[in-house]
Amino acid sequence: MAGSLQAHETTVKTQQGVASYYSDHFQGKTTASGEPFDQQEMTAAHPTLPFGTKVLVVREDTGSQVEVTITDRGPYAKGRIIDLSKRAAKKLGMLKRGTVPVMVTSVQ
Repeated sequence: MAGSLQAHETTVKTQQGVASYYSDHFQGKTTASGEPFDQQEMTAAHPTLPFGTKVLVVREDTGSQVEVTITDRGPYAKGRIIDLSKRAAKKLGMLKRGTVPVMVTSVQ
């Protein structure tokens, strides 16, 4: 029955860089995926990952982590790799700092 077995390739993508979070100005605006942006959802923007991808974001200086779903494109500031909703940023304890060093790993 070897023909019934299929190889499943799992690609884990990990990036290291800087996370930021959306300003309140974007609340309710349409994201690149077509969904309205909600600061209270656990979502994020990433330049290339497919919409709907779940990623684990780990704050490198504290070890805090959150899981978010990619629903938008960005960030567009040099050196930043992910833009988080305010709820996700709060869970990482980064609201006062604005940006923090992170490791981003896709989990699906």
